[in-house]
Amino acid sequence: MTTNVFDPAAADVLRINDLVIALTGDDESPPVLNGISITIRAGETVCLVGESGSGKSVTSLATMGLLPRQSLEPRGGEILFEGEDLLKADAARMRALRSKSIAMIFQEPMTALNPVLTVGRQICEVLQEHTRLSAKEQKDAVLEMMREVHLPDVERIFNSYPHQLSGGQRQRIMIAMALILKPKLLIADEPTTALDVTTQKQILKLIDELQEKQGTAVLFITHDMGVVAEIADTVYVMHRGNLVENGPIGQILTAPEKDYTRTLLSSVPSLVPREPRASVSDEIVLSASQLEKVYGKKSFFGKQAPGTRAAADVSFTLKKGRTLGIVGESGSGKSTVARCIMRLIDPTSGSIRIGGQEIADFSRRALQPHRQHIQMVFQDPYRSLNPRITVGESIAEGPVNYGTPKAEALKRAREILAIVGLPEDAVNRYPHQFSGGQRQRIAIARAVAMNPKVLVADEAVSALDVSVQAQVLDLLAELQERLGIAILFITHDLRVAAQICDDVIVMQKGRIVEYATGYEVLTNPSHAYTRQLIEAAPGRHWDFANFRPLEPEAA
Repeated sequence: MTTNVFDPAAADVLRINDLVIALTGDDESPPVLNGISITIRAGETVCLVGESGSGKSVTSLATMGLLPRQSLEPRGGEILFEGEDLLKADAARMRALRSKSIAMIFQEPMTALNPVLTVGRQICEVLQEHTRLSAKEQKDAVLEMMREVHLPDVERIFNSYPHQLSGGQRQRIMIAMALILKPKLLIADEPTTALDVTTQKQILKLIDELQEKQGTAVLFITHDMGVVAEIADTVYVMHRGNLVENGPIGQILTAPEKDYTRTLLSSVPSLVPREPRASVSDEIVLSASQLEKVYGKKSFFGKQAPGTRAAADVSFTLKKGRTLGIVGESGSGKSTVARCIMRLIDPTSGSIRIGGQEIADFSRRALQPHRQHIQMVFQDPYRSLNPRITVGESIAEGPVNYGTPKAEALKRAREILAIVGLPEDAVNRYPHQFSGGQRQRIAIARAVAMNPKVLVADEAVSALDVSVQAQVLDLLAELQERLGIAILFITHDLRVAAQICDDVIVMQKGRIVEYATGYEVLTNPSHAYTRQLIEAAPGRHWDFANFRPLEPEAA
């Protein structure tokens, strides 16, 4: 995607030399950053990659002067911005440099934007702080910047609050805010992780366009090697606070030297789908027919006004031992369908059958005996587990509610924890004592403990690092083979769908636009929207596991 070719002889904008960051007042624990060195030149895009806990974000916070002083402190090295050591700059100097010379785009715009101020006013604050423009000149500059980041109807958006904008629009606001003073260095910390592939592609293209216009140096922090393949000039690979490897993007992708880099690349899911599998059974364990969900609105006079049709005429079947994927962008209706299937929300109309039993119109009480047959794994393992009870109690809770003696349920919990690759003593520990990937394994164990016929996984791996993601996908495949569970897999990532799904439904604006085997959908899509999703998948032209570009027909 990158069109900007930087000059290798360009001046250094940022040079980090032997930087050491450690826990404040702790001389025994190993450093959080252990002597890393990074150079970024004018017009260059440097990607800093690695898994959670590798030190990527700490590097960016140290550069911005935003380290939490009570938690982290520099112990050595230097951060040179155009020759000036930022570690020696006082708070006033760092405030002067931020936005004007160094700017940052954060991962989650909703936490970075003030919810009680309009977005236009928030961008104007940057100009108020660093320029002497009049109020009219400020607004004109902000509107022009909004146009540059391709926001529609800029007058309306200028006066909108963050919650009134989509995720992609909020991220464009963050980019506008970061670039309005034309900084020499832009730090982007996972700015596209939470976005759909098409929105992600637009944001990456936008950063590239603005970089080409302004000659900005970009430090792009990500764990997604697909994104790296699209935008990077130079790559630095980090692992547990250490710099493992660095080099030009072509070298890293085709001839990685270190085992960790090779592992990171080989974990990236390929867009090439797995070969079709024969059905293990003809038993239909889940079906939906003409399912519809309309979120109603009430007018001022209490009358029902036309609502939002989040899902319409959704029909499918899922057989024992098969995986059906539902893919699409945010707002396509895929999570609404999953929640209707689980009866977490009530469908407006249509049929839902589990093992032949109609449940769409069941009351909550009547639904209770059938809930054990369909279980759900949510996107965020941090929020889906009760922090106040042990892992063993969490896994045993469902079976105990359905009549299993507690001792027997806890014994089963230990067995299932072993199946999902966790030690037996995990049964007596609490969720906060585990990593994100381990928590997701616990959430899967909790669902499997009910011996369900159907497992609904709603973006169950989207918040995980690629290597952990690969492990969880392998675990789901193993559990399916051992237990014959059918899986309804909700995702916006076609690369993940390619690796796990037998059949794929593509949804757009609440409707199914394509429904076929995963192999057919991904190798010979019939709908323009599906082709658009495939075209937007980052790194789709690379076979990461074999360190080579894909043949044109395979891409």
